Amino acid sequence: MSELLTAVSVLFIVTGPFLLVANRFDLPTVPALVLAGIAAGWVLEPDPLLELAYYGIALLVFTFGARIDFAAIRSVIVDGELAALGQILVVGSLGVGFGLTLGVSLTDAIYLGIAVAFSSTIVGTALLHREIMLDLVRGRLSQSLHFVQDLIAIVVILLLGAGTLEAGYVGPALAGGAALFLAALLVNRYLFDVIGRFAGDSDELMILGVVALLALFVGAAEFVGISIVVGAFAAGLAVRHDPVEYLGLFNGIQSIRDFFVAIFFVTIGALVVVPFVELGWTESVETLALVAGLVVLTAVVKPAVTTAILIARGYEARSATLASLNTDQVSEFALIIVIQALTLEALSPAIFDAIILAAAVTMVTSSLTHRYNEEIYRTLSDSGVIHGKHDRIDEWSDVPEEIADHVVIVGYGRQGTKLVETCEELDQPYVVIENDPARRDAVTSECEAAVVGDAMETYTWEKANVEDATLVLSTVDSRAVSRRILSLDFSADVTLRAGDQETALELLDEGALYVSHPDLLAGQQLVQQIEELLDGDLSRDELRELQQAEIERRADHAPLHFG
Repeated sequence: MSELLTAVSVLFIVTGPFLLVANRFDLPTVPALVLAGIAAGWVLEPDPLLELAYYGIALLVFTFGARIDFAAIRSVIVDGELAALGQILVVGSLGVGFGLTLGVSLTDAIYLGIAVAFSSTIVGTALLHREIMLDLVRGRLSQSLHFVQDLIAIVVILLLGAGTLEAGYVGPALAGGAALFLAALLVNRYLFDVIGRFAGDSDELMILGVVALLALFVGAAEFVGISIVVGAFAAGLAVRHDPVEYLGLFNGIQSIRDFFVAIFFVTIGALVVVPFVELGWTESVETLALVAGLVVLTAVVKPAVTTAILIARGYEARSATLASLNTDQVSEFALIIVIQALTLEALSPAIFDAIILAAAVTMVTSSLTHRYNEEIYRTLSDSGVIHGKHDRIDEWSDVPEEIADHVVIVGYGRQGTKLVETCEELDQPYVVIENDPARRDAVTSECEAAVVGDAMETYTWEKANVEDATLVLSTVDSRAVSRRILSLDFSADVTLRAGDQETALELLDEGALYVSHPDLLAGQQLVQQIEELLDGDLSRDELRELQQAEIERRADHAPLHFG
């Protein structure tokens, strides 16, 4: 225990200056944490680092499981299953083949395939927190992909944890894992609210109760002889996803997550064995050859395969590409698997070192590809590498050929629905643009004219006949979408939506007729509601119900702060 505490202390001391530099020059946080870990690795022994990584990942897996919102990913879970399974089979097979080509043993090649097949939930949810918060398609697709991958990875952990694939060992391991997940579902459905009632209004007691629940599941996992990571994930699923009623609990879980995310990245850096410094020339060349192949399979081939599957499932090229770019890193579950294999002496240290270095590299590059994902997609699209399927747009869309002098409404959420109602009341022709599969049935059945397509794509606007439109109203809070609309060549006036005042002013300078943002809308809404209250058109109870409904809607998409 003292070695573990010493390791944590050293990691914090070394990480501080790296984070200060990153913050000072507005650099990505993940590379700074990984570099800090590499520096700390020079003075730390690997054994406490492996233990720290193991327990740290277990706690992170718990916080991820606690934040899974099944209602949010239900509309894309089938596509997520197909994409995740296809990605694992194709990329995993390529990983195994790559290892065998380089002459490694079959067992080591299988672990190479596992390393490239799975993607990091930790990195994915951290980088896509805004997309998840805004309920964007790519955010929910990414959540679905990671969730399915994590379930498959847990099965692999259960199998490997048995130490042998004989039925006498595998059967009890799988049975123990299934029992834990069944218990998690029962606790989530029937017992979690009981914990909430006992805790009353005390957030501290609620957090303590959840920590006790985590300890119970982890202890049960150890008792039946399976990995504590499985128990931690099951404990997360046992937590009721209700950020409104349990706001203090979820804020506390978020703080725990942020702490261990930082520890995770630093620990991965500390486990890196630097070629040509800690290894001889021949070993370094062999390691770098392995790492290069793993990075290409993980950061290039895996997103490409996922994009192709999602486009084949009918998603727009942009949504498919941006969701897939979020899979371009080695998974923390894969790291748990290789750590477990190394402990069981089922994996050679050289292959383990290569996987760790590849994980560190892909987690750094993933933060960069996310920062420039729109530029990457636009480059691929303009060069003809990625082609969207227009047949699905034609099949799902319905726009009268003679429509003109109409309003184009981008997004059929809460604001889009009200704009449609207003247009219908005024007998104003309109076309709605929406690419969310969860809203497709509503758009096609409730709107007089609709295009089910991505607003970033030219064909979508051609389908909406924007050249003959009189006004474009965007309800989407996305700087990329807003600037894409302003870049299109049409004569209609444009109104946009921005998340902050600075962006709103920039969009006005770039040609928007009007830009709404939360502070302005809140002020206008407050004035309107007070006038209605004073005039007797709105009762106090009705005002309170409206406010409560709005707060609950926003709380369902509470942001994650790490990134």
